[in-house]
This record gives sequence, structure tokens and C-alpha cells, in this order.
Amino acid sequence: MSAQPAFPPAASPEATCFSVHAPADASVMPRVMEVFAKRSLVPSRWYSTLDGPGGEELHIDIQVTGLEPGMSERLAKLLRQLVCVETVLTSHR
Repeated sequence: MSAQPAFPPAASPEATCFSVHAPADASVMPRVMEVFAKRSLVPSRWYSTLDGPGGEELHIDIQVTGLEPGMSERLAKLLRQLVCVETVLTSHR
């Protein structure tokens, strides 16, 4: 007999994930956050790391829930236009 949880797991809302890669520069994170803040969007998760042999690469992983259809593509396009941003990848979960 297996134990069943008292409550079924709550369905988590769909999230759009953005992976932003840029050179390590102090101005990158506020510029990236501004793309979301201007639209009154608060990321549900934000995780950033310095990577590369000398810590010269900045990787930012962002999750935003509840976006309207088409908004993730518009946000990704805006992120790609930022100074210093090299790559923006998106996915949905």
C-alpha cells in the first residue's frame, strides 16, 4: 500500500523562461530588469551567475508566469536589442 498525499499537488501556472547571455558588466542586469519593469512584470524567478574561465560571462535565467500570448516573443526581441546582450533563448514550462 503506497502513501497518497493528503492534497493533490497544485498545478503551477505556465511559465516562460528566458536565458540571457552577456559579457559580465554591471549595467546588464538593470537593463534586463527594465524590460520587465516597464511592463509591470515581476519575474517569479531570477537567477544569475558569472561563468567562463575568468568570470567574464554573465548568465541570467528568468521565469515569468501568466504572460499574454505573443508577449514572450516581444520580450525576447526587446532583450536581444539591449546593448551587450549576446544571446536570448526562450522556453515554456
